[in-house]
Amino acid sequence: MNEVSAACRQALEALLAGGGTPSPAELQTLATLPTDALEEALRALASEHGAAAMPLLTALGSGVAERRVRRAAKRALYRLTQRGVQVPERPPVVARGGERAVRAWLSGVDGSGSRAVWVLFEGSYGALRLCSLILNDVAGILDAAGGEITKKRLDRELAELRASQKLPWVETDPARAAGLVAEALALHRATHTAPPAAFARWQRLFETAAPLELPAPAVDPPLVERSAELLGLPELASWFLDPEAVHADAVDLLQARESRLVVSDQLKAEREDAIVSRVVARELTEGPRRLWARRLLEMALVFEAIGREQHGALARAAAAALLDTSRDAGRLPFARALAARALELAGQVVLGQLGAADVSRKPARPATVPSA
Repeated sequence: MNEVSAACRQALEALLAGGGTPSPAELQTLATLPTDALEEALRALASEHGAAAMPLLTALGSGVAERRVRRAAKRALYRLTQRGVQVPERPPVVARGGERAVRAWLSGVDGSGSRAVWVLFEGSYGALRLCSLILNDVAGILDAAGGEITKKRLDRELAELRASQKLPWVETDPARAAGLVAEALALHRATHTAPPAAFARWQRLFETAAPLELPAPAVDPPLVERSAELLGLPELASWFLDPEAVHADAVDLLQARESRLVVSDQLKAEREDAIVSRVVARELTEGPRRLWARRLLEMALVFEAIGREQHGALARAAAAALLDTSRDAGRLPFARALAARALELAGQVVLGQLGAADVSRKPARPATVPSA
């Protein structure tokens, strides 16, 4: 889908979320879009939403819309009727204006900075809608899904999530979840990117949310020295620096280990230590340090929510050390552990024991996180 089609789809999703009754200004905006892009977006809207798209398509196909818009909407309606979809005799009325966030849940953060966020909205008449998102701290909103849901189904899916997820799944304050979404939207603005089209119907519900401000943690030297223990936790198994970025360093490390020269174990260890230090100095500059510190603080909140205060304290200590730029990252156990794990994985890629895609740090939707 090109940018024009994507923009058109976003506009239609927003109209659908608003109840399916376009204003004169919105009709005028649609009338300025290229015919091909409009038809493609209407076809996709009808295909995804089925009968739920009928009210909007009917409104766009009426006499109030411009001729090109009417024709495109009627084609989309015709395709739906050919599939056996009929206009409901009594379309459900949903009070969109009175919706408010009543509950929210978060997953832990994976090594690429992605996590799942669920926000449950309640309408004026008690109708529930679940917004299911995948957020990433470098790319923004990766995926959006959800829709109307019953309390019984919600309880069932939450139980299934807690039983199957590799990452912890915890309930949180809806305002906090909304703040995470606000941060993702701010990231899109800063990088001149757009959220996925499916987010358009939810976006207005987060417009007043403010990005989060987490208090700076205090440095606890004894816990900082133990911070590498965090990477032994199963929840942080995917945490490591980008193996692709340390490919050349991994080759150096393999060569040092496999050298046929008679070198003492002490010299080999010093050589490995120097390679790890080089990687930390190059890869954990101020920006990445802040990024990893924020991930640690988020995981601290998750650990504390599930009663693992000790792991939460370790995460906070590691975050505090990273945020203190007067400290040499090369001397921080957690930072060195991130680099060492990346070097080991990159070495396995070099030896053909792993595929590069298997350890890529490119943001991706976690395969185990379902949507509503």
